[in-house]
Amino acid sequence: MSEPDSAAQWSHAQRVTDLLRRRREQAAQRWAELPLFRTVFTVSRDEAVEAARAVVDALTAVAASGRANDIEAPGFDPVRAQIGRMAAARSRAGQSVSQVIGEVADLRDVVLELLEADTAQEPPERRYAATAYVTELLATLRLVTMETMLHEGQEIILRQRQQLLEVATPVIKLWDGVVALPLIGTLDSARSQVVMENLLEAIVAQQAKVALLDITGVATVDTQVAQHLMKTVASARLMGAECIISGIRPAIAQAIVQLGIDLESVITRATLADALALALHRVGLQVRSSNLEQP
Repeated sequence: MSEPDSAAQWSHAQRVTDLLRRRREQAAQRWAELPLFRTVFTVSRDEAVEAARAVVDALTAVAASGRANDIEAPGFDPVRAQIGRMAAARSRAGQSVSQVIGEVADLRDVVLELLEADTAQEPPERRYAATAYVTELLATLRLVTMETMLHEGQEIILRQRQQLLEVATPVIKLWDGVVALPLIGTLDSARSQVVMENLLEAIVAQQAKVALLDITGVATVDTQVAQHLMKTVASARLMGAECIISGIRPAIAQAIVQLGIDLESVITRATLADALALALHRVGLQVRSSNLEQP
C-alpha cells in the first residue's frame, strides 16, 4: 500500500473510531433492542445495554488500531468470551450458526445509520470510504463470532465425549475390598485412560484389595487393547490391589495367543462368576453352593 493510501486508510479508521466513541451510547441502546442482545439478556434491559457497550468499545479499539480486517486484533479479546456466551445461548434457542451470524450482521446497519447521519454534509467519497471501513470492521466481528462458536462447539463435543466415557466405564463395589469394572465396546487410548483413572480412584475410595476387569463385552482384543489392559493391571498393583481379568472367551484367547501377547503375569478367568469367587476367596470369604431340599 502506498503512503497516500495508507494515510487515507488511517484517516478512515480515525473517522470511524471517533464516530463509535461519540455515538457509543446511541449504538448500545439500539443494539440492545436487536435479537442478538434482547433474546439473550431477558432479565434486565440494562444488562443488554451494558453488553452492547462492551462490544462497541471492542470495535472502537479495533478501529483505532487500524486492523479492521484482523480477527486476531487485541481489541476483540475482551469480548470473545461474552460473544461466545451469547452465541451459545442463541444456539440453545434453536438458532443455526448462519442465523446467529446474520444477527451479528444486523449490528452493522445501526452503525451505518449513525454514520450516515454523522457524515451527511461530507463529500460522497469520504462517506463511502468510511462506510467501507465500517462494513469491513463488522464483517471481521462476524468472523470472530463464527470462530468463537466453532471453538465453543468443539469444547462442548469434547466435554460430552468425556462424560460418555465416564458413564461407559462404571466401577462397581461387589463386596468389601472387591470392585469390578465391566468393559463394553471398543477400548481405545482415550477410554483406557478413563478406565485406569476410574479404577484407581475406586481402589482408593473403597480400599479395595481385589479389582475385577471384565471384558465379556469387548468385541475384539488386539495388541493395543492388551497393552491398555496390562497398564491398568500394573497401575492397580502399584495401588496395592490385585487385578483379575474375566471374560476370556475362546475367540479372544486364540487372538491373544496368535498376537503373541504374554498374559502369564495376569490372573484370568473365563467368566465373571469365576473371577468373583476367586476375588472373594482372596479377601477371606468362601463361596459354597447350597442345595436346599424341596419339601
